Amino acid sequence: MGQQLGPRRYQRPHILGAWLLRRDRTVLDTLAASTSLWEQRIAILATQAFIRAGDFADTLRLSALFLSHPHDLMHKACGWMLREVGKRDVKSLLSFLDQHAARMPRTMLRYAIEKLSPKARQTYLAMRSC
Repeated sequence: MGQQLGPRRYQRPHILGAWLLRRDRTVLDTLAASTSLWEQRIAILATQAFIRAGDFADTLRLSALFLSHPHDLMHKACGWMLREVGKRDVKSLLSFLDQHAARMPRTMLRYAIEKLSPKARQTYLAMRSC
């Protein structure tokens, strides 16, 4: 990585996310493509700053990218960020779930649907078990 984007920049995802709000976000793709679990996790967690600003695109894109990730910590992080999206725009979350719930890892799905109604939670859990 370049000098200005050295490892220290990534130690705090919320700092990186806030820094990227009005900048080029391709560094997220670099982190997501890394072989390091921690850099991948920082990529998704950094999107919390974007979610707070009403921008969900990177969160949804990275969550879809990580659907087949083998590590439970990534499932938890993506599910958490999806739940945060749903707190601000439930339609965006439901659209993502309609498209991906059947393939989502159980932990990711459980975290994402936590704030939905019991009926909606059952619907999405049933999609996964099909």
